[in-house]
Amino acid sequence: MKWIIAIAFALIIASLGSALVFMMRDRGRTRNMARALGFRVGFSIALFVFILIAHQLGWIQSTGVPIGR
Repeated sequence: MKWIIAIAFALIIASLGSALVFMMRDRGRTRNMARALGFRVGFSIALFVFILIAHQLGWIQSTGVPIGR
């Protein structure tokens, strides 16, 4: 699980970096920056949903503060 989450974070950061490169190089003339930011949002949502599903299936355990304290 740690590797999957680390790879997802790397994809999110790489997409953000590519959006920065497109912003500097294209100066907003093409849709490349918007597409890269769209991929970043998609990767973030997919990671969030994956973590929720993994928790529900018992693949990962929560270790936070217990509810009611």
